[in-house]
Amino acid sequence: MLTPCDTAFLEALAEELPPGTLVEPSPRYLEEPRGRWRGQAGAVALPRSTPQVAKILRACHGASVPVVPFGGGTGLVGGQVSGEGMVPLVLSLERMQTIRAVHPAENVLIAEAGVILADVQKAATGAGRLFPLSLASEGSARIGGLLGCNAGGVNVIRYGNARDLVLGLEAVLPDGQVWHGLKRLRKDNTGYDLRHLLIGSEGTLGVITAASLRLAPQPAAQGAALMVVHGPEAALRLLALAQAQLGDAISAFELIGGMGLAFLGETMPQVRQPFRIPPEWMVLIDLGLPEGLAPEAALERLFSEAVETDLVSDGVIAANLGQRAEFWALREAIPEANRHIGSISSHDISLPLSEIPAFIAQAGPALAKINDYRINCFGHLGDGNLHYNVFPIPGYSRADHESERDAIKACVHDLVHGLGGSVSAEHGIGRLKTADLVKYGDPVKLAAMRSIKQALDPRGIMNPGAVLA
Repeated sequence: MLTPCDTAFLEALAEELPPGTLVEPSPRYLEEPRGRWRGQAGAVALPRSTPQVAKILRACHGASVPVVPFGGGTGLVGGQVSGEGMVPLVLSLERMQTIRAVHPAENVLIAEAGVILADVQKAATGAGRLFPLSLASEGSARIGGLLGCNAGGVNVIRYGNARDLVLGLEAVLPDGQVWHGLKRLRKDNTGYDLRHLLIGSEGTLGVITAASLRLAPQPAAQGAALMVVHGPEAALRLLALAQAQLGDAISAFELIGGMGLAFLGETMPQVRQPFRIPPEWMVLIDLGLPEGLAPEAALERLFSEAVETDLVSDGVIAANLGQRAEFWALREAIPEANRHIGSISSHDISLPLSEIPAFIAQAGPALAKINDYRINCFGHLGDGNLHYNVFPIPGYSRADHESERDAIKACVHDLVHGLGGSVSAEHGIGRLKTADLVKYGDPVKLAAMRSIKQALDPRGIMNPGAVLA
């Protein structure tokens, strides 16, 4: 049985920690971006070192006090807030912001969990290297949280998810033991890989305190293009053509729907749009090439062949890095425009690439049987990850459709599952999708997950209610 993070527990814990480690919970620790949940906390713990994290977890384990790990607070599935059950201790590693080492010759950087992603990127750049994890919240998301949910982002097609960028971890287990797994090895075949068990566990199995991160060479030349395609099927054929011509030089391949462009025009008219009449579908292709190759020429060749094979009808190739940045500013503004409109239900899904056109063709008519909606479908087509978000038509708000949210989600997720996809591509399970995990998950996998949770966290103190309800 869990016990609350009450005054008596906090007084005893404070005696083991430096002054100022335990603070009153300000609103930012009790909120999440979509406003679906409001959290609670007896206090917020702000340790400065791994031994301090170990002391905190050891005390919580001994007293059966629940712990909610908190990264940058940018998660979109409610994993960072707990509004039900026993009052928890919120544990934030934001004071652990040291980049412990950079090894350019090895393409390795070691960062503590509280380091903001943008600062890791800057440190890598300063060493002449690239840390390729890139997403909209990189100015506030922290490494620990990003690894906890196995973040994706725009460069997965080339560099993989967050777990593919980690060589080793340092972590504190629920009973306060420290796992010293902060290695820089590409090969380490010594039994079960705890690294990949903790990455993606969303703080339910322990707390990541530092990571050995894989860097990549800086591309010598970068380029981008926006190409208008006839539809999702043509976009996939364009992807195949691009991969045949350019191989691993493709850093990102993003699908952008016309509704997203309409939302930008409606809510953020200051964002420059490249086409006078917004197309129904277009793709953003981003390249990173080695010395001696010109991205503009490569993209011109791709565009020419795509026109000849009737895949694209129009396009713009970035003439310089400034124009490339404008293309990305447009893509990255789409989620902000979505927030201004206010979605009824948002879906982070993945599908086998060849099933994406069928999903898009079927989902709209299926939702229309519930009510009239606007749908903004966009995302990382190169790795099969779509953000399929449902909005009210003009004159209505998301509050008008609140009673329909469950039906909308079930409609989308049932279709995704039927096509062999996943109802959580890069955002995680959190508290939002615990029922979905049971509904769509493999029972053998779920049983194994519960066994692992019981083995590592027998008292159930780590982020209770997240992932496994």
